[in-house]
Amino acid sequence: MMNHTPTPPSHWLDRRLPFLRPFCRHMARFPMPPVNLLWTIGACLIAAFGLMIVSGIFLALHYQPDMTQAFESIEAIERRVPSGWLVRSIHTGGVSMLFAALYLHIGRGLWYGSYKAPRELVWLSGLIVMLLFMVTAFAGYVLPWGQMSYWGATVITHAVDAVPAIGHPLLVYLLGEETLGNIALHRFFILHFTLGFIIATLIGLHIICLHGTGSSNPTLDSPQPDKTTRPFAPFYVVKDSLAVCIFLALLAGLIFFLPGLLSKIDNITPANPLKTPADITPEWYLAPWFAMLRAIPSRLGGLIIAASSLLVLFALPWLDISPHHNATYRPFIRIGMGLFFLAFLTLIVAGLQPATPLWAWISRGALLVWFLVFLVLLPFTAWQERKAAQSSQKDVQS
Repeated sequence: MMNHTPTPPSHWLDRRLPFLRPFCRHMARFPMPPVNLLWTIGACLIAAFGLMIVSGIFLALHYQPDMTQAFESIEAIERRVPSGWLVRSIHTGGVSMLFAALYLHIGRGLWYGSYKAPRELVWLSGLIVMLLFMVTAFAGYVLPWGQMSYWGATVITHAVDAVPAIGHPLLVYLLGEETLGNIALHRFFILHFTLGFIIATLIGLHIICLHGTGSSNPTLDSPQPDKTTRPFAPFYVVKDSLAVCIFLALLAGLIFFLPGLLSKIDNITPANPLKTPADITPEWYLAPWFAMLRAIPSRLGGLIIAASSLLVLFALPWLDISPHHNATYRPFIRIGMGLFFLAFLTLIVAGLQPATPLWAWISRGALLVWFLVFLVLLPFTAWQERKAAQSSQKDVQS
């Protein structure tokens, strides 16, 4: 008599997805160095991005990408769609929390030298994700078709017009017409929607690059480095879960207790191409680059400076060739990174202020600090530290 023993579900899956069990085992046993709480921000970013995707799909079901209906469709979501106000608040509040976590995540990488070999691909893929987040956020900012959305998009898109020879044809090609209108709004909607899924793919690539080289160890430059590792589960799963709970609690506080911070007053009125707002300001997470555009009298010059400020971040793995990583134990880099963080916060504030000569000069000072830290202080200090390390190695060998 034949024995018909039922096959356990795990074995059934193993035969059809043979990679699943090794993948789960790798994720659980992935060795983690003794990282601090700043490494939990990555989990908060993934949680925020998941909320953005889910809430964005819900909003897309009700949004009308037409300049005569866009503003009304947002009003309908807020007032007539069941729980629509909550979903939209999660989406608009989530993007602010996402960028706050994103900038902290990148700041942590700068402070602890996470861009250094062999983690160049981790750093570069993360910066590409940041750029796509910025483009996605800008496209989403246009969609409500409020007064500030329209005029903010007009200022930013017409910066492309400053490019010699190809600027105006490129602007018309991108917008589909001379000015912002139905074609441009529809394109912004498609761009905003599809970029979310492209970002999801790149986040997967970012995680693959991270697991290929492992997380950086913040203690290696300390007098007593700790080289012990622990499996990701359960030690760091618990820490990440706690951080995500705190992150979601902060998001809930923003949504329910500080809703006025989620939208600008000028953006609760429909777009009017015939009436320019007194002060055109972006959302805070795009304010640094808006301040850069305004700091330079030339539109082309402002565009070049804004682009260069990002390109210099991509060049960091080759600008800083020091064997040391942690800025805590590099006195000059510690001061330089502190000045850079201060300059970044200054540019955020400057970008949210009216366009006055004082704020223009403050922005120029912050820009000077930005480029001096990365193009002068960092390479020079790295060269000195590398030279000192080579001399110390020769003394040991002799």
